Amino acid sequence: MWYKDGLKFACRQCGRCCVGEPGYVWVNEDEITAMAKQLGLSRSRFEASFVRMVGGKKSLIELSNGDCIFYDPEIRGCKYYRVRPNQCQTWPFWEQNIDGPNSWKKTAKFCPGCDQGPLYAEEQITALKIQSEL
Repeated sequence: MWYKDGLKFACRQCGRCCVGEPGYVWVNEDEITAMAKQLGLSRSRFEASFVRMVGGKKSLIELSNGDCIFYDPEIRGCKYYRVRPNQCQTWPFWEQNIDGPNSWKKTAKFCPGCDQGPLYAEEQITALKIQSEL
């Protein structure tokens, strides 16, 4: 594995992974339940307000500019960070970001937390990559 010596990452709370181009924040039933509870809503109310179906899967809705519905520009982060979806928790260790050194370099140009902070061992990165695919 090209990252056998590990990779460094520390979130800089820039919010770049939460804003910009349209995309998808996939959510599963457990994540929906946790987020609904955090907001004090029933699951059905939460889903009606914040979830959309995309090809048979569930994703959080976005604002018209592509920003995540839960991104707060004042705190430069997620309003519900403690219960954020798995997809968000595993950033930047997604397959497309770590499939080779060039992909990591490209990700690092976008995300200032890459190559900064604590070292993640190969085993940790692999576990996060697998978790992000679930």
